[in-house]
Amino acid sequence: MARIRFRGLEEYELKLSKLASGTKEAAGKAIYAGAKIVTDKIRENIQALPAQPDSYGLIAYRNKWPAPLTETAKRGLLEGLGITPMEDDNGFYNVKIGFDGYNDLKTRKYPKGQPNQLIARSIESGTSISEKRPFVTPAIRATRKQAEQAMAEVIDQETEKIMK
Repeated sequence: MARIRFRGLEEYELKLSKLASGTKEAAGKAIYAGAKIVTDKIRENIQALPAQPDSYGLIAYRNKWPAPLTETAKRGLLEGLGITPMEDDNGFYNVKIGFDGYNDLKTRKYPKGQPNQLIARSIESGTSISEKRPFVTPAIRATRKQAEQAMAEVIDQETEKIMK
């Protein structure tokens, strides 16, 4: 933990005002450090998912077999994974980790490509035609303590810098 040493009340007041003015920046650095750890683990879990060639996905669809994760959909998930800009929600700072955009597999229903959020949800939770293969929830469970520790370290470092 950061220590505060002061000799007089004026010096203490000055250090507290410096700390208050640097809170948002310090919190942002800490939150992004924790989010990066979780995002990296999610990316690692996506890479570990088995993927089939796109042609096999089409054959499975036509024959009403269970829907596989195709290579194009997997690539879209990896490219679409990201962290949102930090938001201030009445003094609570947060970021979101998620999927954005579309993959390159264009269909009649999705002429821009399949939405990455839809693909991620269907893999994470399963559907009536595909089995559940969670990759986000295990990543969060596996990295929670590591992310919290990294955030605490960044807060301590930033507090030390501000208090000098």
